[in-house]
Amino acid sequence: MGGKYRITGDKYPRMRPHRRRGRLAVVVVACGAVLGVAGWGTLQLIDVFTGGGRTAAAAGSACAEKTAGANRTKVGTGASASPASSAAGAVPRPAQITVNVFNATTRSGLAKTTADELKKRGFRIGEVGNAAKQYDKKVTGAGLLLGPASSLNTSLPVLAAQFTAAERRTDAARAGTAVDLIIGNGFKALTSQADATKALTALSAPRPTASTKKGC
Repeated sequence: MGGKYRITGDKYPRMRPHRRRGRLAVVVVACGAVLGVAGWGTLQLIDVFTGGGRTAAAAGSACAEKTAGANRTKVGTGASASPASSAAGAVPRPAQITVNVFNATTRSGLAKTTADELKKRGFRIGEVGNAAKQYDKKVTGAGLLLGPASSLNTSLPVLAAQFTAAERRTDAARAGTAVDLIIGNGFKALTSQADATKALTALSAPRPTASTKKGC
């Protein structure tokens, strides 16, 4: 029977429409799209667990080479050639500091007893006696630490750890490396040795430098 219907079966003929090939084509295309998306996702996962690690390692290696090159350039130009100058946060030890102790009060004996205590704590003692006229009986606070300009970030902070109540000053015209401890009217005692040791430890701790920052 021709036309829209055709005969199928051996014993009981029945009528049915022709299969639509267009529907089959759509199913095939959809399956292909699903397989393509699944494959792409798999490749992305592989890249995350393998390629990403290699990329990070390569970036770290490049950063290390760049930093090393910069350090070599600095040494070559003489910007930081000595170990002492490159030590971050380096401060002198008490044994390397000479302290002159002067009494600017009306109480006798303070200069000697203070000098003796500083000596026990490891400092070198220079002159001991009454303060000069410009300071005698004119220091109203606990005391005054006075040193050359070069002592601002070196010996003065170390001495200040022993006498935290004192005022700090520098004199650009002053020669030498010794620092003065001038006892004022408000003086009671030096900082306790335990607290002074903690302060010295904090001063000696390494400080962050540009090379410790993240990134290249």
